[in-house]
Amino acid sequence: MLLATAAQAQVSDGVVKIGVLTDLSGTYSDLAGNGTLIATKMAIDDFMAAEKPTFKVEMVSADHQNKGDISSNKAREWIERDKVDVITELVTSSTALAVQKIGKEKNRIVIINGAGSTAITNEACNDVTVHYTYDTFAVANGTAKAVTKAGGKKWFFLTADYAFGHALEKDASDVVKSSGGEVVGSVRHPFPTSDFSSFLLKAQSSGAQIIGLANAGGDTINSIKQAAEFGITGKQQLAGLLMFITDIHSLGLKTTQGMYLTEGFYWDLNDETRAWSKRFFAQHKRMPTMVQAGQYSSIMHYLKAVKAINSDDTAKVMAQMKKMPINDFFAKNGTIREDGRMVHDMYLMQVKTPAESKTPWDYYKVKAVIPAAEAFQPLSASRCPLIKK
Repeated sequence: MLLATAAQAQVSDGVVKIGVLTDLSGTYSDLAGNGTLIATKMAIDDFMAAEKPTFKVEMVSADHQNKGDISSNKAREWIERDKVDVITELVTSSTALAVQKIGKEKNRIVIINGAGSTAITNEACNDVTVHYTYDTFAVANGTAKAVTKAGGKKWFFLTADYAFGHALEKDASDVVKSSGGEVVGSVRHPFPTSDFSSFLLKAQSSGAQIIGLANAGGDTINSIKQAAEFGITGKQQLAGLLMFITDIHSLGLKTTQGMYLTEGFYWDLNDETRAWSKRFFAQHKRMPTMVQAGQYSSIMHYLKAVKAINSDDTAKVMAQMKKMPINDFFAKNGTIREDGRMVHDMYLMQVKTPAESKTPWDYYKVKAVIPAAEAFQPLSASRCPLIKK
């Protein structure tokens, strides 16, 4: 009886509370946003039905408006007032980096899916954070390498002026140079922005073969649209260093055909991805991005770890999450390293032509599978203070 009572008491209040902080109204709302709330709810419902835990699971959510101060204030409020156990999603690197600090201060787990900066598992890394879906190293490693090796040797970068854009430009520049190319210049634009004319003119006059778009979401969509309007795409090639299937859907295959991009997930990879994605589509009326699919996978992994040890204790759950492999529709043999980076295979994709696309959302050709060991920054190059070298 004593053992049973102790076991029941280990999940505080008998409730595991998940806080989803995301962009519900801004430039990243399409690739993350409400779709991540749907994915989280799907994970909770599937977990409760399959695992039948003794504890309840609840979700709270908020719009962080892509602002670090709003994110950190909401995270603090959730933890102190609402007893939230894990804060998750956090598209936009500035919000992720801000909430990482709160997580460490308050000893709560932070699971990041939408943000990309490699600083999350390098300089800013801590023992309560998991960086799950992708990062700038992985997407640059796939796309920049493929484009450079295909003959795009001279690059100019159009970069969102905040942590994510800076990290993506640096990681892509390193790949371009190591692959035999050169960077002839770059320009940074405000985040977010709608008028790219002056920045595109600088790229146009640079003499570069490739204009690398070190931005995402609405910024990427607007820069591609305006590049086409200015006639740039007929003379120079655009490389979307972080693009999502929702971007392709918004722009259309006529505009994006032939572009390379690197993804962590595609709905049409296999029977498992198709089955889950069709369930998601039924609720969201759009196929999932890798952020939305990664959100489901990470929440399911977290909840399984809590159930396995019958505790929501931060240190114990983190240890269990790092111990358990990830095998689901999102990742096979995925693992969470000491620096908090979840490593898994990534995919180099090429956008189909309109003639090649046979059904709605049939947008990609898989050009290469990038094994987990190659996709992400090796631990030997880590700047995370947790890593002993």
